Amino acid sequence: MKIDNSRPVRRVGTTTKASPSASRRQTGRVRQISDSGAILGIPEAELTPKVRDAIMNLMAEVDNLRCELDVNKRRLRELEELADLDALLPILNRRAFMRELTRIASFAERYHVQAAVIYFDLDDFKDVNDQFGHAAGDAILNHVATLLQNNIRTSDALGRLGGDEFGVILAQANVDQAMQKAQSLVDVIMRVPVKWEGQKLPIHISHGVYSFEKGADPLAVLAEA
Repeated sequence: MKIDNSRPVRRVGTTTKASPSASRRQTGRVRQISDSGAILGIPEAELTPKVRDAIMNLMAEVDNLRCELDVNKRRLRELEELADLDALLPILNRRAFMRELTRIASFAERYHVQAAVIYFDLDDFKDVNDQFGHAAGDAILNHVATLLQNNIRTSDALGRLGGDEFGVILAQANVDQAMQKAQSLVDVIMRVPVKWEGQKLPIHISHGVYSFEKGADPLAVLAEA
């Protein structure tokens, strides 16, 4: 049987044309989600609104954790610096000084360079404490530490080894250079008086110098100085 005037069958469903601006917004949104999904390993087809919200919340939480980690790292560095400082003076304590001494000894041996350590001892320091009080003694210690710190290089290290004992590590310096430097530091200390409540406090200081030798033990180096 022949059927006349047949018409093509029309497909079910309608097609709407989005505005250019809406298309751009939609494309950008899908690209952003697609990028996030690719990073998290989630197929684009599974990025439902709930999944998208979960991803955004997760990313925000990660950012918060990163910020907290940065803060904790800064606090840890500050605590480490405080742990290396002397309880009274703004210089290295004995533990940190010995660690630096070990590092310099290893560096000198490995790269065949010279280094030296200077040992300072304040003579009759107990008499100052007995006569003028411990506050006066602290003033002398601060005075000596400040002068030493201001007259050494940034590559050198200064530490307090005991009550009235100081150590200076001279990087890349032979024994003659270390002896000259030690004497110049003593001259500076003796030349600049300590004033305490209107009077000058006496300072008497002794020093010793020792140069690093290959395989030398840091404790032995300090003892020899």
